[in-house]
Amino acid sequence: MHLRKVIAAVLIPFAAAVLVGLVVLWPGGAPAHERTGVGFDRQTQDATVTKVVEVSCKEAGASGVPPTGDTSTAEGSSAVQQENGTCMRATIRVDSGDDKGRTFTEIVQPDQSRQLHEGQKVVVAYEPSAPKDLQYSVTDVNRRLPMALLAGIFAVAVVVVGRLRGVMALISLAISFMVLNFFILPAILQGSNPLVVAVVGASAIMLIALYLCHGLSARTSVAVLGTLISLLLIGILGSVFIDWAALTGNTDDNTGLIHGLYPTIDMSGLLLAGIIIGSLGVLDDVTVTQTSAVWELHEANPSMGWRGLYRAGIRIGRDHIASVVNTLVLAYAGAALPLLLLFSIAQSSVGTVANSELVAEEIVRTLVGSIGLVASVPVTTALAALVVSADRPGTEPALEASAVPARGGRGRRRKR
Repeated sequence: MHLRKVIAAVLIPFAAAVLVGLVVLWPGGAPAHERTGVGFDRQTQDATVTKVVEVSCKEAGASGVPPTGDTSTAEGSSAVQQENGTCMRATIRVDSGDDKGRTFTEIVQPDQSRQLHEGQKVVVAYEPSAPKDLQYSVTDVNRRLPMALLAGIFAVAVVVVGRLRGVMALISLAISFMVLNFFILPAILQGSNPLVVAVVGASAIMLIALYLCHGLSARTSVAVLGTLISLLLIGILGSVFIDWAALTGNTDDNTGLIHGLYPTIDMSGLLLAGIIIGSLGVLDDVTVTQTSAVWELHEANPSMGWRGLYRAGIRIGRDHIASVVNTLVLAYAGAALPLLLLFSIAQSSVGTVANSELVAEEIVRTLVGSIGLVASVPVTTALAALVVSADRPGTEPALEASAVPARGGRGRRRKR
């Protein structure tokens, strides 16, 4: 009970501070701005491809720069294909917005990666300042139906296997998206410190998700405390090494657009906030698993002291560390695979690749998160062992054990 009171004395003020942080930093919506028409900052509408016919690229005027005959370059090869190839003229109907029902045509060149076909649902961008014939253009395929179906299959699988826990997990997932969409992102856009916003938002997600999925208990509280300590370590390491490595966080078109629209946003702080939020999901898994393992070990052998519980739990944790760190590294490597391919094509050395800011960001993100994951195992295991070993066996099991007669002078055997 003493240890539980200590944990409560830490977590209750922490939860109150998170609640105060949510109230103080609550943004009330993202700030408005005039659309730039660049990247994701474009006005889009739903549309449908109603007709596709074959036309000569040369007659359609899609051949571009006349080929020079040198097909060794990508531009030369593309120009030859466009000059001699067959293009597609697609008729697209706008299905939403003020211009619903309006149609326009678009030429699809033979070397384009995205080809259109009749009946296909697409997304079109609208540029009001362009000439009327050029105001709409196809930007992407409409993937809402397959994405919604996949999400439905995922939800059904979670509920069928997890049952009530699965339902709670889906509810906590929805709440996490709400915190991210209605608090973290708008608060950063409003000019609040990204690190403070990420800490408050991630802490709120952690408290809601863990207690909602696993119940209000000492076991869950130990997992929360272990996660909190690990997040603190990740925040400190991330801040030190982002500054030391001079990482700006402004490395691609999307971050450049954000910085252009909202120059007051601290991009390096945004990078650190991303590291904290990205590490939280894996940390929850590690801390909950380690806490549950220690509790189950105690249930199997209530007489085991905290040292024995820690040693047994840390053996389980070592296997967990190996798999989780490998998973985290491969996840980041998979996300950066196109970039790594570009470096491979350029035949850059490992040192040159690692020194570039694009790759250095991923390295810092991966290593800082992995250090926090590794540290969470002994920290959470030690906390769980201390708390659960403080419980004393009740009188009922002792009475049951005393009722079993001694056998062969070897003492009493506890009834199982």
